[in-house]
Amino acid sequence: MSAESASASEPALSDRTATARIVSVVCFTFICYLTIGIPLPVLPGFVNGDLGFGSVLAGVAVSVQYAATLASRPHAGRSADARGARRTVLTGLAACGASGALLLIASMLTEWRIASLGVLLLSRLVLGFGESFVGTGAILWGIGRVGAHHSARVISWNGVATYGAIAVGAPAGAALAHALGGPWALGAVTVVLAALGYAFARRVAPVPPVHGERMSYASVFMRVLPHGLGLALGTAGFGAIATFIALYYAARGWQHPALALSVFGMLFVGARLAFANAIKTYGGLRIAIASFSLECAGLILLWLAGTPHAALAGAALTGFGFALVFPALGVEAVGLVPPASRGAALSAYSVFFDLSLGIMGPLAGYVAGVFGYGSVFLMAALAAAAAAVLSASLYVRYVRNGAAPAF
Repeated sequence: MSAESASASEPALSDRTATARIVSVVCFTFICYLTIGIPLPVLPGFVNGDLGFGSVLAGVAVSVQYAATLASRPHAGRSADARGARRTVLTGLAACGASGALLLIASMLTEWRIASLGVLLLSRLVLGFGESFVGTGAILWGIGRVGAHHSARVISWNGVATYGAIAVGAPAGAALAHALGGPWALGAVTVVLAALGYAFARRVAPVPPVHGERMSYASVFMRVLPHGLGLALGTAGFGAIATFIALYYAARGWQHPALALSVFGMLFVGARLAFANAIKTYGGLRIAIASFSLECAGLILLWLAGTPHAALAGAALTGFGFALVFPALGVEAVGLVPPASRGAALSAYSVFFDLSLGIMGPLAGYVAGVFGYGSVFLMAALAAAAAAVLSASLYVRYVRNGAAPAF
């Protein structure tokens, strides 16, 4: 199914102008994911060490954010379609700031560990709400500013902002917590970042909502279901690294686990920038098949790693392979619905990203407790292999039906 081409009313933009317009809105995704990336290397240790809970609850403390994102995706899509993308982004940034304030409170309640955990979980839930609104709103805002024919570029740049922020945020969060003596500093920084993003977003011109035929959310969901399942399987690798890389390193006596997250993010961003036109050239499903295969290889390397350098190589290959998964399948998914339902399609498709991360935390915690932390990466590798098979089957179905995938 071809991605929707630009209408005659959409102005032709140079690559430089289009990129500038896209960056001016996906920067809010960068801010949002800074607030997500900064606590990532610290929270599992805070729950496991400072509060004295087990590895399963450490995984839940991270993944509950994605459960909230999952639950709020439909509302974020409807908000972007009906209320406009900028208002949706502003709502999300306000939620990110509120989550930082709650994290600050949780860090002050460590003597009452159950209360501290409760406030921390609430902080993660609010942050998940903010993630869904900023992520969906920024993509729709970008498409509205440059035209639907640049959808793949908008989605790709949004991913660059996402994982670039994680690559920067993870070591920054670890350094802040070490220098200032705890996660309270991470909460304060989150509040400041969200406030700055909110103020800047109010200065960027909005785009009007797209009017026309709108499909029901249930119908949109069923249309994007196969592509979403592929995304969910492929996202398991990122979930495994984000949630358990710190504990994996600690179990092996290795130092600097945040570096693995940074390498993952840097290779992710590098692949997005280096292969920005690959989806348009080769088609979304072909790129997805290749991407899942590389991701699977990286996770196997991480599982078998005997040294920190081998683990870094595995994290790097995983990030490189995962880089084009979301836009490759996302362009296909968005092309299945009319323009007025793009927000619903993006949110329905993104639900599978959130679902994967929400399940991965507790499931990987159980697997790690029974088989060891390395087994988490083997499980994710098997999921990536299944995603490659699913993408290949979708491609074969398109070819048999005489409909070329999106280019």
